[in-house]
Amino acid sequence: MNTSEFISLLKQHQDKSLLFEYTPGKLVGANYHITEVKNIIVDSVDCGAGTDFWKETIVQLWESPAEKDKREYMTVYKALSILNKVDRIKPMVQDAEIKIEYSNEEFHTAQLFIDDYTLDQRTLTLKLSVEKTDCKAKETCGVEAKTENAVLETSTGCDPGSGCC
Repeated sequence: MNTSEFISLLKQHQDKSLLFEYTPGKLVGANYHITEVKNIIVDSVDCGAGTDFWKETIVQLWESPAEKDKREYMTVYKALSILNKVDRIKPMVQDAEIKIEYSNEEFHTAQLFIDDYTLDQRTLTLKLSVEKTDCKAKETCGVEAKTENAVLETSTGCDPGSGCC
């Protein structure tokens, strides 16, 4: 989901509470705050010497220990007003992928993708997921996937000085 799609979704459901499901069945606490919005530029070189460039919008969530007993979630309206204020100060790149940065005592810090969302009469729940790391230079490095469930293996050609890794 990119930033403009995210903002559009929020605009359509301003009357709802905004929930984040960071792993199946586990929600970010109602005591969360939006603590930072980052415009990120990624300018990278992979292990096969391929280059890439893209932009991301990272929305950071933090659970306030002082409000750990809070039961009412932030409204979509309030989240949207925060993002609109940020956009006026530092414009967000509308076609950049949106990610949610989050951690708690049981879950490591991660930048999570919005995979899906659900709606009911009172809530908009964004379903988040982690994208696993992957080799972007599989051909160059001789990485093959044997089956859908198999672990990726590298050939013996991925040695120092081979042009891979």
